Amino acid sequence: MSSEIALFFNSEFFSIIILPLLIFVARALDVGLGTIRVIFISRGFKYLAPAIGFVEILIWLFAIGTLVKNIDNFLYVFAYAGGFAAGTFIGLQIEEKLSLGMVLIQVFTKKFAQEIIQELEADGFKVTSIDAQGVKGSVKMIFIVTARNNVKKITEIVEKFNPGAFYSIEDVRTAHEAIRAGGKKTFGDYIKIFPAFKKGK
Repeated sequence: MSSEIALFFNSEFFSIIILPLLIFVARALDVGLGTIRVIFISRGFKYLAPAIGFVEILIWLFAIGTLVKNIDNFLYVFAYAGGFAAGTFIGLQIEEKLSLGMVLIQVFTKKFAQEIIQELEADGFKVTSIDAQGVKGSVKMIFIVTARNNVKKITEIVEKFNPGAFYSIEDVRTAHEAIRAGGKKTFGDYIKIFPAFKKGK
């Protein structure tokens, strides 16, 4: 049995098909985890990010170790590069699906401000608004702190009443009160069940 296993690992099929595929998958996982780790760092997950980094570097060591041993084989090099590209794409897709963290949406509008505020509040969002003076006259500034997965819904409401309204979206690292109105719970919400993962608390 051991001789059959050794024969398989030394076979042309393993070296041409299996090993390049393993390098590709390992590199894709490595880069995907790296992207998520950076996102977690920016969101303040102080202990979860290093845990991901530990797994990430183990996978990377396998991929780079195998490549170095076969650096003259273009198939392995292409598998490594392809895995890097795939991992970047996968990481960004995962981040988009997770919709981690909170954001501050600032809306500046000269018209239909009250209608926008009323619809936002009707959907359960907590809204703060003030009157301000801009270059072209008075404007209404509307502020909403919400979960990231609510951004699309809020911007659709704003554009429904005023397609020309200017708005900006910024990350919120810390919020005294979690606001989840108008959206489903995200992975970030469930992580908060474990305080040790969030900012070391």
